[in-house]
Amino acid sequence: MRRFLTGYAIGYNLRHRRHGHLFQNRFKSIVCDEDVYFQELVRYIHLNPLRARLVKDVRDLERYLWCGHRGVIGKVQYPWQDRGYVLSWFGKRKKQALMAYRRYVSEGSSQGHRPELVGGGLVRSLGGWSGVLGRKRRGDLPLADARILGVDEFVERVLKEAEPRVRHSFSPIRIGERVQKLIGESCLEKGVDRVELEGGSRRGKVSQLRVELAHRLLHEFGLPLAEIARHLGVSTSAISKLFTRVHQSNST
Repeated sequence: MRRFLTGYAIGYNLRHRRHGHLFQNRFKSIVCDEDVYFQELVRYIHLNPLRARLVKDVRDLERYLWCGHRGVIGKVQYPWQDRGYVLSWFGKRKKQALMAYRRYVSEGSSQGHRPELVGGGLVRSLGGWSGVLGRKRRGDLPLADARILGVDEFVERVLKEAEPRVRHSFSPIRIGERVQKLIGESCLEKGVDRVELEGGSRRGKVSQLRVELAHRLLHEFGLPLAEIARHLGVSTSAISKLFTRVHQSNST
């Protein structure tokens, strides 16, 4: 997905002589605490076309081609979708489970946007920013990860069970500190004034370091272009153009 969201977007921009974002947001893939969140997430994701007004109502949603809801209710079979597993959360017998699932989706059709299901890992797990701030004031801020949906005990267990080769891909809540440390150490190693880097200087040595850091922030930390730009003191369009130039040079 990362290659699709960056490589395809860059190629598309080159063909159509444009720059900037092609997709609205980054692809999200999260590990979730099933007992608490699985059913909610299934419903919330499948109701996306309705919230976006691409369909009129839940009945129209059953005919919508670009949603997994059709697969769950049996209108079509998707080899990548485990329909039986989803329905098993709604009943032991297939017919009863299907009825319960349809009713559950219909009941959620009027809920609208659910920020607690789409924010950062900690925000989701504590039910919104009010929950985060409340625990922060009490000095009881739990372990959290933007790619894990669950309370701190679940997050800790997932991180411990993760294979060593992928454990680094989980971004703890202190990812900003890690990014700042990387930038500081890189500036020191290359002999670049950090103020000059973050001030948007185009001096050759500074620009080269910015290219290197942008590449690492994208591929090692998975940061969106806007956040990379904020850390490196330039605009989002500048970072987009930077990756476009790198892509062009690699293609020649």
